[in-house]
Amino acid sequence: MWSAAPSEIAAAIGRIDPVFLGMPLLRSDDIDRRLGAELHFKDETANPIRSFKGRGASNFVARLDHVSGLVCASAGNFGQGMAWAARGRGVPLTVFASVNAVASKVAAMRRLGATIVLEGEDFDAAKQAAEAYAAAEGLSYVEDGMDAAIAEGAGTLALETISEAGAFDAFVVPLGNGALAAGVGTWAKHSRLETIVTVVGAAGAPAMAQSVRDGIVVTTPRVDTIADGIAVRNPAPAAVEAVRRVTDEVRLAGDDDIRKAMQLVHAALGLVVEPAGAAGLAAILAAPERWAGMKVAVPLCGGNV
Repeated sequence: MWSAAPSEIAAAIGRIDPVFLGMPLLRSDDIDRRLGAELHFKDETANPIRSFKGRGASNFVARLDHVSGLVCASAGNFGQGMAWAARGRGVPLTVFASVNAVASKVAAMRRLGATIVLEGEDFDAAKQAAEAYAAAEGLSYVEDGMDAAIAEGAGTLALETISEAGAFDAFVVPLGNGALAAGVGTWAKHSRLETIVTVVGAAGAPAMAQSVRDGIVVTTPRVDTIADGIAVRNPAPAAVEAVRRVTDEVRLAGDDDIRKAMQLVHAALGLVVEPAGAAGLAAILAAPERWAGMKVAVPLCGGNV
């Protein structure tokens, strides 16, 4: 079992490639008026891989000693983060992705120097293949959501947000494998225990959200959502527990609300965000009365559509 540590989140600032730090914090008067809340959007699309995943990958790889090669599975964004970090250290990386992975994400991982293997119908099937390959080849397997260093790198997002804008009433965070939620939740609670941490899964891929809510690992036979970046059907028990420690509330966002959130972000902020990146705002759109009058931080965690 693991848990993110506030001291290591602070230390991660010194390890992460600076291109992933200091992403803009955006506001929209139109969105605030529409939802009756003060929303602050952390724009994690404004870096070379258009995703927050570079934070955790940089922190993880920076702490490695000697490795002959790394293997991971990814829907696309984590693989890009790992490819960027591994290239910087001269470490070979093999990424397993499903045969249905978004083509532009696969192409981006290849451009960053990763060897790509397409296997399985979804992310979890690709993950099983990656684990088997790493074991057979004697390589180090890296699982997003299963290492504190990855979550602690992601937690720097919350550190920057609070440092720039002060305390928040709530963080509303997309929930996939758990690294972002665990890292952000850890720093949010460290900064102010009363801050509400809400995690948002996809209604068409509810396994992680249900696992965090119920305290037991729930699996599903398939996923059916446009939010491929948070489409987990087989949660890691350690990640579930790490997220539970810092979570106050679990919600699910349907694809219709995710689309509305993507459209609103584009209209009000001029940003293109991917479905997983808009999940937090989608939950607020679905129940704005929940956050009425509150100061809320919302990570826009990816823009690889």
